[in-house]
Amino acid sequence: MINFDTPAPVKLKGAGGGLWVTIDPSHPEEVLTAEIDKLFKKLKHLTVNASVVLDLGEEQGQQDFIDRIKARLIEKFEVGRVSTPPKKRSIPTARIRQRDVSRGWNHHRSDVLMLRGRVRSGQKIDTKKHVVITGDVNPGSEIRSGGDVIVLGKLSGKVHAGSPGNNDAIVFALEFNPTHIKIGSVSAAGSEEKVQDRPEFAYVEEGKIIVRDYMKASPFRKMPWPEAV
Repeated sequence: MINFDTPAPVKLKGAGGGLWVTIDPSHPEEVLTAEIDKLFKKLKHLTVNASVVLDLGEEQGQQDFIDRIKARLIEKFEVGRVSTPPKKRSIPTARIRQRDVSRGWNHHRSDVLMLRGRVRSGQKIDTKKHVVITGDVNPGSEIRSGGDVIVLGKLSGKVHAGSPGNNDAIVFALEFNPTHIKIGSVSAAGSEEKVQDRPEFAYVEEGKIIVRDYMKASPFRKMPWPEAV
């Protein structure tokens, strides 16, 4: 019976114009030597002056065995060069960060929930992330966010940024007219005044929610470098 679950002790394949020999060092040396001889005899016409890589995986302390196999392959099968796989270099964390900065800002983990489309009446969005919506937020809808809320459209529903207690969060909208707004632990009713035809944002100052013209007092203007949020 052939056990297909038992891997071959030696595997040989072509690689980059040479031969790559993968060896399982858990087998006895005589078994490995016999398997190597068997494989190289079948390919004898390709082994002359060939470049051979002996790959023992992560196994350490096998240099004597490698030297014996190397000598055997050169003497018996006339291979040209025998080597081991190049070691993988580990780049220190500081160098990785420096490289990332030199190539520009690159942040892979996202704490931002992005939604495209209209948030309709009766719909509720509840997340611990920052929220960016490319669309209108209708009256009767509700947004609860652990961070900032950015609406690239008209904001007319209820909104709670910085939930439950982050008073540093902001709420921004191209048309700012929420029915109720809360930032962190501070809340306020929406204004019944006509919507201003300009982008506005709200933030907490001295325990009150302040709404300002975004073009005159952008909250992002003081940031010197993109922040990973």
